[in-house]
Amino acid sequence: MTDAPASPDRAARLQKGLRRRYARERRFQLYGLLAIGVAVGFLLLLLGRIWTQGNTAFWTHDVSIPVYMDPARIDPAYPQGTNFPQMVAEQQLARLGVTDDAAGRASTEMRRLFSSELKFVAGDMVRADPSLIGRTVTVTAPLSDDADLFFKGEIERDTPEEQRRVTDRQIGWLDRLQADGFVERGFNARMFTSGDSTEPELAGVLGAVVGSALMLLVTALLAIPIGVAAAIWLEEFAPRNRLSAFIEVNINNLAAVPSIVYGLLGLALFINWMHLPRSSPLVGGLVLALMALPTIIIATRSSLKAVPPSIREAALALGASKTQTVFQHVLPLALPGVMTGAIISMAHALGETAPLLLIGMVSFVPGVATSIAEPAGALPSLIYIWENASERAFHERTAAAIMVLLALMIVMNAAAIVLRRRFERRW
Repeated sequence: MTDAPASPDRAARLQKGLRRRYARERRFQLYGLLAIGVAVGFLLLLLGRIWTQGNTAFWTHDVSIPVYMDPARIDPAYPQGTNFPQMVAEQQLARLGVTDDAAGRASTEMRRLFSSELKFVAGDMVRADPSLIGRTVTVTAPLSDDADLFFKGEIERDTPEEQRRVTDRQIGWLDRLQADGFVERGFNARMFTSGDSTEPELAGVLGAVVGSALMLLVTALLAIPIGVAAAIWLEEFAPRNRLSAFIEVNINNLAAVPSIVYGLLGLALFINWMHLPRSSPLVGGLVLALMALPTIIIATRSSLKAVPPSIREAALALGASKTQTVFQHVLPLALPGVMTGAIISMAHALGETAPLLLIGMVSFVPGVATSIAEPAGALPSLIYIWENASERAFHERTAAAIMVLLALMIVMNAAAIVLRRRFERRW
C-alpha cells in the first residue's frame, strides 16, 4: 500500500514553511554579522581615538644651542650648582637682541621654553670635562612640554594669547630657534628609557613596565602552581561529597568577586597585618595572585574535563596508578588549555587597576625598581596618574601608555595561542 500523493495545497504550505525557515536563518546570520560589525566598529573607534591622542607622544623636539660656559658663573668644584637655565636664557636673549627688564620677565619666559633637564645635561658635561669652562659648546636638551606641544600643533598660534600657555613673544622666539636650525625633531626614546617624572617631557614608562613585570613574576610563581595543583586535586582526586561541592561553589563565586575587594583584602592582610612594604611588586603580585587563582583553577579543570575518559581507562587498564594516569597521560593532553588559561589570567591581571590603587601603587615613583620589595609603579596605575595630571602634555602620554599596555596584552595572548598550537601538535 503506497502513500497518497500530497495535495497541491499541502505542498504549497510546505514550500512556504521552508522559505520562512530559510528567511529566519538568513536573518539570524545577518544579525550575527551585524553584531560582529558593531563590535569591530567600536573597537576600531577606541583604537583610533587612542592612536589619535597618543601617537604624538612617540616623537619629541629637542634644542641644540651653543652655550658659552662662563668662568665667572661656573664653579669647577661644583658645576651642578650653576644656574645653567638662567645663563642660557640670558645668552639667547642677547643673541636675539632682547633687553630684559629689572624684574627679569624676559629671561623667565625664555627659561620656560627649555626643560629642567638642561641644567643636568650642562652640569654633567662640565663635570666630565672641566676644560669646557671658558669655551662655547653645543648643549642638547629637551624643550619644555608647552614648547613641544606648540611644535606638534597641539597649541595653535591662532588661539588668543590669554587662552594658551605660550605667549606671543615665546612663539616668536620658538620660530627664530627653529629658523636658526636649533630645534630638532626625533623619536622620543625617553618614553621607553625613563621612569615617571613630574616634567611631562621627561616622563617615561620604563619604571612602570619593570614594576608590572616584577609583579606578574610574583603572580605567576604563586598562582599558576597553586591553581593547577588545586584544579588537579578537585577534578581527579577529590571525593564527591559536600566538602568538595562547597569548595567548587566558592571557587566559582570568587571568580566573580570585584577586583577592588581583593585590593581591600591585600591592604588588610599583607600591609596592615603582615607589614609587607607598601607599593611594592611583592604585595601587588600577592594580591593579583589571589585574584587570578579562581580563573586558573576553573580553566585547568575545564581542560582536564576535555580529555576523553578513554585515556584514563586505557592507562588504568594497563596497570598505571591513579597518579601516573593523571600526570603522565591526562595532564600532558590538557596542558595546552592549562597554559592558555594561565597566560590569559596573567594578561587580565596585568590590566587590573583597582587593587593596585588600594595597596599604594598609585604613588609617584620616579625610579626603576630592582627588586620585588622596592616601591614601584605599574602600567595601569601610571595611566591613572597621568590622566589625572593637570599638565596637558601628560594626556598624550596617557594614550601612549595605554598603547604600550595593549601591546603587552596582545603579546601575552599571542603567546598563549602559539603555546597552545605547539602543545597540540606535540601531543
